[in-house]
Amino acid sequence: MTLSSQAANKGPQPVSHLTVNGRVEVTRPVYAATGGGTSVPLDEWLGIASSRVSVGARELCCRATMAGGSFCTASETVERLAQIRVGHEQVRRLTEAEGRAVTAAIEAGSVGPDWTAADCRVTPEGPTRVMVGCDGVQVPVVTAAEKAKRRANRRAGRKARRRRTKGRRAARPRRCRGSDEKFREFKIATFYDDSKEHPYAIGTAGNHDVLGYRMRHEAAKLKIDEAQEKVAISDGAEWIPHQLRTRLPMVHVHILDYYHLMEHVGQAAAVCFGEGTEAAAAWRDASSAAVMEEGGSGLLAKIAETRRTVRAGGKREALRKLEQYVAKRIERVDYPAFRAQGFDIGSGPTEALCKTLTARLKGSGKRWDRPNAEAIMALAALQQSHLWNTYWAQQRRGVA
Repeated sequence: MTLSSQAANKGPQPVSHLTVNGRVEVTRPVYAATGGGTSVPLDEWLGIASSRVSVGARELCCRATMAGGSFCTASETVERLAQIRVGHEQVRRLTEAEGRAVTAAIEAGSVGPDWTAADCRVTPEGPTRVMVGCDGVQVPVVTAAEKAKRRANRRAGRKARRRRTKGRRAARPRRCRGSDEKFREFKIATFYDDSKEHPYAIGTAGNHDVLGYRMRHEAAKLKIDEAQEKVAISDGAEWIPHQLRTRLPMVHVHILDYYHLMEHVGQAAAVCFGEGTEAAAAWRDASSAAVMEEGGSGLLAKIAETRRTVRAGGKREALRKLEQYVAKRIERVDYPAFRAQGFDIGSGPTEALCKTLTARLKGSGKRWDRPNAEAIMALAALQQSHLWNTYWAQQRRGVA
């Protein structure tokens, strides 16, 4: 397909444009712009003013990437589905750039949750309830040593290319400092209603303070302060209650995830009664019954009773640590009261989000720069927040 025009200040200029129908050669007029530079109205109309790839082709590349596998697999998928030949490196660059664009759109407020606290009624006549969860998840990242090796290989490749092209220098990619370790903890947060029909997810490569700032910013969009019931469910990491109380002081109920608590109980049971034994299982079940029926005080009483019956130093130490863990979180394990009010005591939606937001980032041999990993996670959060179609419809309106 070729479009051409003869009347233009700078004459017709050809451009190669990647669309869902394949690569299209377009010849269009280029005008001298007021104040310098050029103006290409047809590029604006086609949506290629800032990119030589159409909105539809960009979305297809992102969808193929987020489906899993490698960028090579995504490249093959795009070619099979749309007959577009686009290399895996271009798929990677397009997807990561789009993830950064999503983050920028969220920060600017042009993309955000499509629900508020008013949509979160527990029953048609009941109160409005918004749940909050946050956690940390390990993501494989590129170390500084790996960075140095890659850059040495690229330098050698550039020298070889310059010899072939008589010394012309190619533009160098933007550098990102490597990590000190092979894995880094990314932070995630989720807001949702009691029915789980209204999810909203966010993720960051930053620390807990960065996540706390973003939680506060997004909670304002959700009008969480207008919810009649605001409930936080999370594991026992100490940074979580600090950020919740500092950034979201309107949240008045804080619950320790029951399953994380029982992991600690199970560890103490294994030390005291033997890994995998019936005695360990029985003690764990009795402890669960105690905390469900009497809350933290019941569990502490069970631990104290057991400590009086053991003499081995390792067993007493395991029970002491469990006792300290529970005592420090005593208000968050009042499960009888929480259940009576109809609150969940498990952080299942948050745990599931940890897997879905980082599923594309993990796998054999995968290593990421922090900004690129965060970009991929932004696209995953867009999917999990049911905002994928909204974002891409917005991109198409910007073209039109």
